[in-house]
Amino acid sequence: MASPRRPRVLRLALLVLPSVVTLAALSATVAVAMTVQERTIREATAERVMAVARSLADLAEVRTTLTTVTDAGRPGDLADAADLAAATTALQPLAELVVESAGVYYVVITDDEGVRITHPLASERGVQVETTNGPVLEGGTFLGTERGASGPSLRAKVPVRDDGGVVVGMVAVGVLESSIAADRDAALGALLPWGIGALVVASLASSALTTAVERRFRRADAVAAENAQMRRTTAALREQAHEFGTRLHVVHGLVSHGDTAAALGYIEEVAPVRTAAGAEDAGEPVAAATVHAVRAELLELGAQAEFDLALDGDLDDGAVSVVANLCRNAGEAGAQRVRCVLREAEGRLIGAVDDDGPGVDPAVIGRIFGQGFSTKTDPSGFGRGYGLDTVRRTVASRGGTIEVGSSALGGARFAFEMERV
Repeated sequence: MASPRRPRVLRLALLVLPSVVTLAALSATVAVAMTVQERTIREATAERVMAVARSLADLAEVRTTLTTVTDAGRPGDLADAADLAAATTALQPLAELVVESAGVYYVVITDDEGVRITHPLASERGVQVETTNGPVLEGGTFLGTERGASGPSLRAKVPVRDDGGVVVGMVAVGVLESSIAADRDAALGALLPWGIGALVVASLASSALTTAVERRFRRADAVAAENAQMRRTTAALREQAHEFGTRLHVVHGLVSHGDTAAALGYIEEVAPVRTAAGAEDAGEPVAAATVHAVRAELLELGAQAEFDLALDGDLDDGAVSVVANLCRNAGEAGAQRVRCVLREAEGRLIGAVDDDGPGVDPAVIGRIFGQGFSTKTDPSGFGRGYGLDTVRRTVASRGGTIEVGSSALGGARFAFEMERV
């Protein structure tokens, strides 16, 4: 049988799932939007700094000015700020104008050894660039993030060539990484209200869906409870019908033996009638009627019943139910010979029912006493599997036990003991 905890866990999962899916989808959307926004800002900034650097490198004023200072220094004797003062005077205003109009942080123009001619900080003019400059001064370009005097920045570096194509300097244009981060934060700030709005709408939709699912669960619970009650009622009615049939057989046996008074007493409150020792042939009417009834019922099933009863008194209703149900079960299982032994010792009934049938499959021994369990088909449609359940409950209610094993007759053996009433 399925654990009752499993449906509860499944139900909780189904109720929480819409909210989890909604939040996960929204989080993924925001994460993707942030990534796309940041990449877009960075790509746009990279394109801008590279375009500004190339435009300046192609500007005639820059090319002409750098050509005039190519001899101001050599690799072993770099030019200084004084050597480049005239070029700085000519190009620094241009650099500042470009910074303001293009929205970049700095524009640095160097000579052919990478010594700065322009820079936002005056102290850095006349100082050689410490970052990538060799490949650029050899004619290449550079685009990437480096840490310079102003901090980490996304920068583009382009060589400046004279009319003959010789590299006479370099233009570096950069935007601080902190500025890119600020632009990203501003863009995300604009996106935030939309994200919050989506979260509110998604939460409302999730709540509505959860409410609808909960209502369906409650409706299903009500139907399940009603069905369970119907099954319990049906099982009780089947059990009562089963026991009623057994008692009718006993009454029939009493009447057929002419024991009218005993039959009336059994019908009135199904109570034991104590007489002298002996059972079937010694004046114990209920025991004799039970034997007669069981034999007749087993004959209809094609089986012979044998009884060995040694009792100090007659059988009570519980004992009748146990004996009749065990014998009937053996006959219905296909046995041709059924033997019932019943003894009394120290106020307890000790008995066993053996048969020569197919026996009990070890795989189902632990389940045969469960209500509704049966290995036989049910052509009647009224249900099987109530006889052994009745036996178990009767024996247990009287402080007894019942065991299943193999019989010397070749089939199954049901041995039991319980209190005498």
